[in-house]
Amino acid sequence: MSTRENALEILRTLVGRPDADFHEGQYEAIETLVDQRRRALVVQRTGWGKSAVYFVATLLLRRQGAGPTILVSPLLALMRDQVAAAARAGVRAVSINSANAHEWTDVLAQLRADEVDVLLVSPERLNNPSFRDEQLPALLERVGLLVVDEAHCISDWGHDFRPDYRRLRDLIAAMPAGVPVLATTATANSRVVTDVAEQLVSTGSTQATGSTQATGSTQATSSIQGWGSDVVTIRGPLARASLRLGVLRLPDSRARLAWLLSHLAELPGSGIIYTLTVSAAEDTARLLRDAGHAVRAYTGQTDTTEREESEGLLKANQVKALVATSALGMGFDKPDLGFVLHLGAPSSPVAYYQQVGRAGRATENADVLLLPGVEDEAIWQYFATSSMPSQHKAEAVLLALAANGGAPLSTPALESRVDLRRSPLELLLKVLDVDGAVRRVTGGWLATGEPWVYDSDRYERIGAARVAEQNAMLDYERITACRMEFLQRALDDDTAVPCGRCDNCTTAWYPTDVNTEAASTAASALDRVGVALEPRAQWPTGADRLGVSAKGRIDPADRILPGRALARLTDLGWGNALRDVFAPNTPDAPASPALLAACVRVLAEWGWAERPVGVVAMPSRAHPLLVASVAEELSRVGRLPLLGTLGLVGAGPSGETGGNSAYRLSSVWGAFEVGPELAANLAGATGPVLLVDDLGDSRWTITVAGRLLRRAGAPGVLPFTLALRS
Repeated sequence: MSTRENALEILRTLVGRPDADFHEGQYEAIETLVDQRRRALVVQRTGWGKSAVYFVATLLLRRQGAGPTILVSPLLALMRDQVAAAARAGVRAVSINSANAHEWTDVLAQLRADEVDVLLVSPERLNNPSFRDEQLPALLERVGLLVVDEAHCISDWGHDFRPDYRRLRDLIAAMPAGVPVLATTATANSRVVTDVAEQLVSTGSTQATGSTQATGSTQATSSIQGWGSDVVTIRGPLARASLRLGVLRLPDSRARLAWLLSHLAELPGSGIIYTLTVSAAEDTARLLRDAGHAVRAYTGQTDTTEREESEGLLKANQVKALVATSALGMGFDKPDLGFVLHLGAPSSPVAYYQQVGRAGRATENADVLLLPGVEDEAIWQYFATSSMPSQHKAEAVLLALAANGGAPLSTPALESRVDLRRSPLELLLKVLDVDGAVRRVTGGWLATGEPWVYDSDRYERIGAARVAEQNAMLDYERITACRMEFLQRALDDDTAVPCGRCDNCTTAWYPTDVNTEAASTAASALDRVGVALEPRAQWPTGADRLGVSAKGRIDPADRILPGRALARLTDLGWGNALRDVFAPNTPDAPASPALLAACVRVLAEWGWAERPVGVVAMPSRAHPLLVASVAEELSRVGRLPLLGTLGLVGAGPSGETGGNSAYRLSSVWGAFEVGPELAANLAGATGPVLLVDDLGDSRWTITVAGRLLRRAGAPGVLPFTLALRS
């Protein structure tokens, strides 16, 4: 049989239909890999069948005696779905990831016995010292095909750049000549396509040799060549005929939640409700459950086992919706997903297209509705963390590694030498790693000594591109033209034409009314006050290197008690008001009557073991009027004496907000004092005191202040802050 006949036989087994045939472009991609042994980039809409390309190609190559396929996949949920899909086609697929460490020995034994057709690995696994140095070299000698799924993650111009993906350049360079490479994605504009294609060329410069943009349902194909290898780009139209798009602008969070309470049951089938923050997902899910809807929250903080269970319930239509952050995104496969709804907009049309693409993959109709919020831009700004390194921080990391005498430094050890929190530090190390400036080894990280130049021009252009994406998302919300056409053009799809289905092409297909009872329920939910503030129990590692005379466990006699905040800045309810209060350009002023009343309610609902006997205020340089007004009101309403305010030592706390625990502690250590008047008032205290502050971030300010108050005679310290950062 010909390659096409063999491929078609495998495809029909994969999809379970004897009459199945290839979508336009599928066989062309397979032929490129199997017969021509070339490199291909496939950019096709979700549901087109990109996984069919690499599974069919894998079996064809295996029949020719090729080794196993390495499939680089970004998410555990995606891996689980891909392994299940592979089994249906008779493809023996296994994965190595952080969730199945107990299976690694068996997997490696299967690989050695040539009993594996596809090995799924995360991009992070490729830089695990043991896997990289011990298993990967032997595997690369035998690899038959390399597949990079969700390949837009390679590009720092993309909406979901992941530095580990950049390391694939080195992997490609290490493979034997003639091994085909496939990269796939559904979300890439022309700039990202070019960037990804360049990464698929293992070495040397690249040059586009021509491209054609097709119309209708056919694909655009181009080649990018370099040093004997070329990349064939197969790019199809991104229109999703099943999706019915709409935007409903409502005045505030209360109205949006009320609309959801009124109309969730009317949305088709089961689906996903996206939110911008973890707290919004959890609060919305709680509100809907209390109203009788079968929903679950799904965020990056959700336990892995609970996530898997929630995915299964949604796939089985046993819940109406998962209320999720972007943690539920790439790779989640439910072909009959009936709707995707957003409470708040993602920060780019490309990211939005990726999320709504989960719906309507195997149905004729699916509803997609965006309910933007007035707070969206503030939240985008709040979470605006660049994946690019700052020059100052990058140079500090390289200096710290170089100063360690050639011995590796672990990430926790680096934290005590560089003022970066764990997540951004790990991200920076990955960027420096793929740039060749550092290397991960057993025991931590080493500086390679290779020259590293900060590419400020590129990083500034990427930052400007992010701002342009945010503005484009605002344009999407406001346009009067076709919404699907707008999203396609945001992805540089020149085949875009009006869809004839969205609310602009026709009329609003969604109801706009809000049930009175639902509005009341939403208002009550958003008016909920009080967030737990957990006390610190351990001094941070490395703080003693920064002049802090404390390490190990915090003495229970020095600890604060569990406290409260009015709300998080990321909350849907009081978070909106607090974001305004703490906005950079908002002048300091006493708290509003509504804010003061909410603070009083927090205390009324606290449920402390012992009532405070007095109020102490923190000295705030940024918000002295705000803190004083809250302390005075809580003192007045609670009939508690205002014992005084902690004093500042010298200029008070130093350093910027954010940063890691060791540096944050060092910036406030020794910055406060208990003055004579406050000390005298504390001397006779018979119970805990209420410590009032404005904004909680690392919790080291109130930890240090509480320690001072305990040592000055306070039997206990109950911390209260207006807001927590997250």
